Amino acid sequence: MHAITIPEPGGPEALVWAEVPDPVPGEGEVLVEVTASAVNRADIMQRQGYYDPPPGAPAYPGLECAGRITALGPGVTGWNVGDEVCALLGGGGYAEKVAVPAGQLLPLPQGIGVKEAAALPEVVCTVWSNVFMVAHLRPGETLLVHGGSSGIGTMAIQLAKALGARVAVTAGTKEKLERCAELGADILINYREQDFVAEIAEATDGAGADVILDNMGAKYLDRNVQALAVNGRLAIIGMQGGTKGELNIGALLAKRGAVSATSLRARPAREKAAIVAAVREHVWPLFGDGHLRPVVDREMPMSEAAAAHRVVEESGHIGKVLLVTA
Repeated sequence: MHAITIPEPGGPEALVWAEVPDPVPGEGEVLVEVTASAVNRADIMQRQGYYDPPPGAPAYPGLECAGRITALGPGVTGWNVGDEVCALLGGGGYAEKVAVPAGQLLPLPQGIGVKEAAALPEVVCTVWSNVFMVAHLRPGETLLVHGGSSGIGTMAIQLAKALGARVAVTAGTKEKLERCAELGADILINYREQDFVAEIAEATDGAGADVILDNMGAKYLDRNVQALAVNGRLAIIGMQGGTKGELNIGALLAKRGAVSATSLRARPAREKAAIVAAVREHVWPLFGDGHLRPVVDREMPMSEAAAAHRVVEESGHIGKVLLVTA
């Protein structure tokens, strides 16, 4: 088979479409013939040499995929050769085939095609696990999503609205904010022109955001705490703004706030399986009801992953950029 390899870390040109050995499904795994994968920021970090795959994961980038099961490993039940699926991966999505633990598989949501489904596993599992399983967003509360037009952001808007929350977003252009509004965002903040702390305070009559989903890390840490409501929860899922920041414990105590920071990729298989099972139970029905849909900016050939990485690094997209094998 062919896969995107990274002989040496570097820029997008470091990604090389090369012939590699076919994977063999082990105990509890299935072999998926990949129709599409999607570009995530973690893939860019891996390409740059900053984010190695967890032990046992394929060396190739790609944290999600969709395709068709072509073989079952020992001990697999509940799935059949020929099933169309999407999957949460520790790596290996940028390839023509990938071996996947059966607990990380999902059927295609009702009404969603196999290519589009590749845009879902990583973002849905990230949003559900952080916003709902950890931060416990409740109906009527206010969620602030940084990077509202990203893959994570576009899913967070839809899912929070579907479950009865009010949603505020930050984005850097009028076009991106308009797209967020189309998806249901109530409060639109241009982070290049507005102070999100002041905007959230005004929009909530001084109460603040009950939950903040943050992809920036250190750069926004202090202002995120300022923007929290009393009993607010800050969920950090990214480090685009740096890894080391100063936390004002006094301000956090005054808010009776909580800060969580999680990653999905490095979790043990049993934890990933638990998140996937929760997503299948609570989120997948919302696609059939029409409340959710994948937001895909464009499809590009997987062999042109370097060009796709450039698009994502330049933040010129809305939603997900897909890599397709054919």
